[in-house]
Amino acid sequence: MLYSLFDYFHRVLDLPGAGVFRYISFRAFAATIISLLIAAIFGKRIINLLRNLQIGETVRDLGLQGQLQKKGTPTMGGFIILASLLIPVLLFAKLDNIYIILLIITTVWTGLIGFADDYIKVFKKDKEGLKGRFKIVGQVGLGLIVGLILYYNDNVVVREYVGNSGQYLDIAKLTTTVPFLKGNEIDYTALGNLMPSWLEWLPYVFICTFIITAVSNGANITDGIDGLAAGTSAIIVLALAIFAYLSGNKIFAEYLNIMLIPNSGEIVIFCAAFLGACIGFLWYNAYPAQVFMGDTGSLMLGGVIATLSLVLRKELLIPILCGIFLIENISVMLQVGYFKYQKRKRGIEYARENRLFLMSPLHHHYQKKGYHEAKIVARFWIVGIILAVLCLVTLKLR
Repeated sequence: MLYSLFDYFHRVLDLPGAGVFRYISFRAFAATIISLLIAAIFGKRIINLLRNLQIGETVRDLGLQGQLQKKGTPTMGGFIILASLLIPVLLFAKLDNIYIILLIITTVWTGLIGFADDYIKVFKKDKEGLKGRFKIVGQVGLGLIVGLILYYNDNVVVREYVGNSGQYLDIAKLTTTVPFLKGNEIDYTALGNLMPSWLEWLPYVFICTFIITAVSNGANITDGIDGLAAGTSAIIVLALAIFAYLSGNKIFAEYLNIMLIPNSGEIVIFCAAFLGACIGFLWYNAYPAQVFMGDTGSLMLGGVIATLSLVLRKELLIPILCGIFLIENISVMLQVGYFKYQKRKRGIEYARENRLFLMSPLHHHYQKKGYHEAKIVARFWIVGIILAVLCLVTLKLR
């Protein structure tokens, strides 16, 4: 909104200083500051409102240190992140940019899925929350929207250098970069060519749906101890913001020999607001947490990260960049699979006494081993930073 207003002031009224809104760096800085201020100023009010409405966390006694002290802590604090993210984006981003539109849709869509889950848990007193099949339907629906828009929208293009003409041409194609390999790209259109013409979109949409479902569920599982999901997400999005800035800048893209994605620089504004929202939320969510994000926040974090990776064509980096989410997911699958195997081979009693992990997801395993949750979170953040740096290294290590 403000971008359009100040662009008018600059072009028509020639207002001194109005042209500063043309710069991504200025708007990204402003979005971060406003996002932090919204979280800081209104975060406490939202927490008090949640407390007055008796929207508190229900805690099962799993034998974890300090767990029972968290009973009654306000949940659904994901609204703090949503407000701190969406307001700066609406103010400072170009709202006609297809990538911004797609990211706003993802934010609202996954936030609503998470809200439905939290609402059922809190107000309907159903610990299971939204049934798994309904979550999957919602995630598949979002996958269809994201996949079809990226597949068919004319503004989703790659800018390529054409021969010796000195000209660049915008080409609508679905290519993605293979990390660590120079000049190697995968074109998803080739997969569509294996299908009937009316189903050529299906392979790509299936990939989008799988990625969105996996990453959003991974973030949801990671949200188990104070500050872990918000801090990890902030690290991931900071790396994606760097990719967005470089991919949208002709000079940097040419120098680094990476894919030039027109208008992707605008994504930096969204990432900056996201980063500010996560850091602002951590003010209240860091140990000892004054509020939990609930599924309203965690499903949204994962869904947005997945969509960011897809629009920036960095989805093949997800196993590294979202390594914390991945290992948390894998730890749960291994725990369940190992338990079922031992139950079948040696009986239920043996399976209960000889689990692969003391408890899953993985962060609970370390809690059971006696590590303080603040130390676990700090070390997971360190691992997340290392993984993010490794992803950024792929810009030159090919």
